[in-house]
Amino acid sequence: MSVEGKVAIITGAGGGLGKEHALLFAQHGAKVVVNDLGGAVDGSGGGDAADAVVEEIRAAGGEAVGNKASVSDREGAKSIVATAVKEYGTVDIVVNNAGILRDKSFKKMTLDEWDIVINVHLNGSAYVTWHAWPIMYEKNYGRVVFTSSVSGILGSFGQANYGAAKMGMVGLMNNLSREGASHNVRVNCLSPGAATRMTASVPGSNVDADNPEEGNHPRLVSPAVLYLSSEDAPNGRIIQAAGGRFASDAVFANKGVTLGSEFSFDEFLERTDEIFELDGARLKTSFWLDD
Repeated sequence: MSVEGKVAIITGAGGGLGKEHALLFAQHGAKVVVNDLGGAVDGSGGGDAADAVVEEIRAAGGEAVGNKASVSDREGAKSIVATAVKEYGTVDIVVNNAGILRDKSFKKMTLDEWDIVINVHLNGSAYVTWHAWPIMYEKNYGRVVFTSSVSGILGSFGQANYGAAKMGMVGLMNNLSREGASHNVRVNCLSPGAATRMTASVPGSNVDADNPEEGNHPRLVSPAVLYLSSEDAPNGRIIQAAGGRFASDAVFANKGVTLGSEFSFDEFLERTDEIFELDGARLKTSFWLDD
């Protein structure tokens, strides 16, 4: 279960979930690259949030270094991995946590608001992972965590851009978990819930990100990330974590119906109840369930 001595990159680690991940990893002996642009929830601006977390880790006796690059910038993403290699010689773990919000109904959303959210969450996660992937692959060890969300897995009003990016994390995990398996590179997803600046920015939210309620504290999520980053991590799984409660999300399917190669639309319509009936559905790992 140990991450002791491992080099872990954690993006968006200047506050909220990422900060708690970084603190916990350092407490367990990991060498942490704390990445954070330090901007606002909408991605604008910049700041020194990463430095503050690095100082906190070092004050507690841990090892950490900061990086303030944007994950959505290709050169910035490259620099995050380069920082790990320069300071610690390698990369063992990548926790893709960085994210922003530009919430709006799809009708009112601009394409710029669509693009920036997709770029930070989905492209940014891919960029950082892409630069770390060859290092992990060649040394036959790596752990990658993508941060998904119930907004993508189940849907949420006014978050089409965010939800699409977060479900994209699941698709990326599904593919990379297969590609990395033969080289002991395991890839998983986290679907978290906690009081953070991001959740506090959602209209109607009563969240106080600066003083989160004990039962909704971001630190209650981080043990799941530590597990998904450990030597004993699973591969290709989703852990849902919020308020100290943990569960697993997965895709299930029924056996469906077989209509052959010659059937009418009316015959299809007659079987739709069976097509949608999920009684007896089972975990799906391939296109068709076996008989």
